[in-house]
Amino acid sequence: MIPSRAASNQLPRQIRPATNTRMARLFLGLDSSTQSLSALVIDYDTRRVVYDKSLNFDKTLPHYGTQNGTLRSDDPLVVHSPPLMWAEALDVLFAQMKHDGVPLGNILAVSGSGQQHGSVYLNDRAAGALTSLNPARSLVENLSGIFSRTTSPIWMDSSTSAECAEIREKLGGIKATAQQTGSDMFERFTGPQIRKFFKTEPDNYARTSSIALVSSFMASLLAGKIAPIDHGDGAGMNLMDIHKKTWHPDALKATATKLKTKLPPPAEPWKIVGTVSPYFAKKYGLNPAAQALVWSGDNPCSAIGLGLIHEGRIAISLGTSYTYFGRMKQCRVDIRGEGSVFGAPTGDYLPLICFTNGSLARERIRDQYGLNWEGYDQLLLNTKPGNGGAIMLPWFEPEIVPRVSRPGVHRFDFDEKNAAAQDCRAIVEAQMMSMRIHSAWMKIKPTTIYATGGGSVNLPVLQIMADVFNCPVHRIEVAKSAALGAALRAVHGWLLHIGEKPKWQEVVSVFTDPIPNSEVKPVPKSVRIYDKLIKKYAACERRILNAGPARSRRP
Repeated sequence: MIPSRAASNQLPRQIRPATNTRMARLFLGLDSSTQSLSALVIDYDTRRVVYDKSLNFDKTLPHYGTQNGTLRSDDPLVVHSPPLMWAEALDVLFAQMKHDGVPLGNILAVSGSGQQHGSVYLNDRAAGALTSLNPARSLVENLSGIFSRTTSPIWMDSSTSAECAEIREKLGGIKATAQQTGSDMFERFTGPQIRKFFKTEPDNYARTSSIALVSSFMASLLAGKIAPIDHGDGAGMNLMDIHKKTWHPDALKATATKLKTKLPPPAEPWKIVGTVSPYFAKKYGLNPAAQALVWSGDNPCSAIGLGLIHEGRIAISLGTSYTYFGRMKQCRVDIRGEGSVFGAPTGDYLPLICFTNGSLARERIRDQYGLNWEGYDQLLLNTKPGNGGAIMLPWFEPEIVPRVSRPGVHRFDFDEKNAAAQDCRAIVEAQMMSMRIHSAWMKIKPTTIYATGGGSVNLPVLQIMADVFNCPVHRIEVAKSAALGAALRAVHGWLLHIGEKPKWQEVVSVFTDPIPNSEVKPVPKSVRIYDKLIKKYAACERRILNAGPARSRRP
């Protein structure tokens, strides 16, 4: 995406030649996701993305034997990745940037984004190895023998139900856990993963000197020293006091012995770890004075990459699952344990809720009636807001929000003669009303919604979104919001470092502008209909949740 959007909405693939002789102020954002490592370089003065590159782990580094960046075991609940793969990818990516002519000597600061919740386990050799990285050798060679655990459990690992229950009980239950750490215990979160390692591999846990997240591990490579864990990603561990933003003593004690000695201190999201490691300066020509900032998780970085810097500006990602998140000034938590609260790069909070039944649920209805998306949208347009009072609870798969362990699709007051059209509208209305109901704990009324993800191209869906929430919806098209957010965080941290007082609105301006002329406004008549219908939806949901699972009348 060229942020001005005047010429194109696509990210340029190669560095652009300078149009004058000025020294460009360039900032590098990296994103270590589940399947790839991406680099994004922005020219802050011209407000342009000038370089974008991604390396797919499976294709670029096939010798690690990953599938979609992950290692699978006989137990389908166990999902790990090799941390050495992430390190080798960093070497390959910097070599690619050098080959492509990126003026790495002009980079003023670097920050990054990492897939949240994954953990890396380092022994007592790690700190020394990081400070003495030899540019004549690869990162893989430099890091040989520093791991107390050769693989890293990542966010897809759901094998820690027992550990979640153990920690939750010691902290006083779901409500108390959420109030203390920002979230209920989730299997993918880092705390339960550490406890499982402590229980199942006590000798290797004892040999662990430092535990990193994916984000802090990658930041450590860039800085050449053990990097701290920022508040945003640290909150995704179930180990941080969400209010004080320090490690929570009771959570640490409930997780494993001597855990505090193995965790670096939590840090503000704009903290500078130091200048970049000489390894990258000597080997690739990276500016040796470039500042290496603490990295954060992909959700906090995406929040900045989408411009969520004002309370009331909400993003709804319409992907495989649906995600609802935004900025929160005052910390509030979901005592039901459905939502999560992370630290935000702005220094306050990032509430987030994730709905499993997202676009895949709509696809189930589409395929059931043999439709394409154009046909689906046409049926949607042929029905009226409120759907004649028909209600669907579309839990095709087990759901996180609300907690539904067994799938089931439930319909109320449907007209069988018009089943296809009613189904098409009912599922979209249900998804939007569920978001509104289950985000109420945030106590933030949306003033603007930024819609992103594949489903955001469907205007009828965005109209229902605008009507249910009674606020305008804008489409925003940022292909790599996490990498862009990391680059913008690098700008913010560098400006603070040189003594300026940057405002986030100025930092993200132009880069995060929505697509021109994409605004969808609520229709007052439809708003009134949904304000009434949402009460019926909530009653139907309570009825089914209280009664237990049941079969749908139609598959």
